[in-house]
Amino acid sequence: MRLTVAKFGKPHGLKGEVGVVVHTDNPAERFVAGAVLETEPADKGPVTIVRSRNINGRWFVAIEGVSSREAAEALRGIELVVDGEASDEEDAWYPHELTGLRAELEDGTVVGEVTGLENLPAHDMLLIRETSGETTMIPFVTAIVPVVDVPGGRVVLTPPGGLLARDAHLLEVAGPPETIGESEPDDDAAQPEN
Repeated sequence: MRLTVAKFGKPHGLKGEVGVVVHTDNPAERFVAGAVLETEPADKGPVTIVRSRNINGRWFVAIEGVSSREAAEALRGIELVVDGEASDEEDAWYPHELTGLRAELEDGTVVGEVTGLENLPAHDMLLIRETSGETTMIPFVTAIVPVVDVPGGRVVLTPPGGLLARDAHLLEVAGPPETIGESEPDDDAAQPEN
């Protein structure tokens, strides 16, 4: 089993540097100069990191033997992988471990099932098929998914209001909230004298 730690993105500059979409919690350790990483597809690697840098949360690497923008463009879409057994990352799961887990709220209310994981530039997103059948993307961050219990077959969600499709359905059933301050005036209330 191989674990994807990054994917090559767009070239950066003219000298072969390339942006990477990070799928690891410790990119500084993965992209250290001299690191050798296997690739998917395998025939495109392995690659050796010459240098790396982080600019405002975005990672860029220089790869041995890649010295032009055209050569960097040829790397686009190639995944950097490590053996799963060699991964020492905590709180890291394979997509197949997450797929099929029950998605529930803190009070135990079942809201659906995890159907996959999308790797987006900002962060990973859990795909949840809600009990209504709609698919919702949930940011896979501790603030919203505080518990991932693979042995227990569940993830616990603490989503802000409106994130789940079920929130819209609940609003339709309950109707719009009453607006404070729009009650009828009290006829017996003291009226100012003119």
